[in-house]
Amino acid sequence: MKISLCVPMYNESSIIAQTASTLYGYMSENFGEDFEIIFADDGSRDGSAEIVKGLDLPNVSVVGYEKNQGKGCAVRHSVLASSGDIVIFTDADLAYGVDVIKKAVEIIDKGEHSVLVASRAKHKEGYEGYTFIRKLASKTYIKVLNLFGGIKISDAQCGFKAFEGEKGRRIFSLCKTNNFAFDLEVILIAQKMKLPIYELPAKIINHRESKVNVIKDAFRMMKEIAKIKKNISKMVF
Repeated sequence: MKISLCVPMYNESSIIAQTASTLYGYMSENFGEDFEIIFADDGSRDGSAEIVKGLDLPNVSVVGYEKNQGKGCAVRHSVLASSGDIVIFTDADLAYGVDVIKKAVEIIDKGEHSVLVASRAKHKEGYEGYTFIRKLASKTYIKVLNLFGGIKISDAQCGFKAFEGEKGRRIFSLCKTNNFAFDLEVILIAQKMKLPIYELPAKIINHRESKVNVIKDAFRMMKEIAKIKKNISKMVF
């Protein structure tokens, strides 16, 4: 069984060497040589891609493009370039740590679920380290998007997800969204395909300042969701 781990990156030169080394060590220890790590460079201007390539790590590759397109595009690019029986994507800052990777593999490998979504809402310490205002804003933001989008899981925006390989690549081949709404598009397509989704309790290990403007981005996301839902309504499986 081969595991594909996909990591989108945009101007991550300050952390990407450590991330690549940490992931390579973890994957080697837990999966031998049966893995690949694909970094997707979203048009970085700080040499992130060159840093990863310069490490010359086995089973580690870089894909990407010159012009910044958005996280959704980067994740899609790497997932479609993958060849694993299980494909996972996680953020470059390893916000949810690395132990969550093995847990996800074990669950998908059982064959009962085709999609796994990490969920802060399902973990008793999922929002540990958040200020009260940020925690309230994050939960409200997710609730609004879920209600408007018809999402049936608790934390569609969590940056860690895993898929049975072929089904994951099928989902992403249908995705068109390049921005942060891509998470919602992925879940809506999976729901449309009637794929069983597992929610894995997860907590933030590494905190970085959120790039989300709750009010501004919520309205923008709702417009994006309306477009996504219209596209998905035309899909037949």
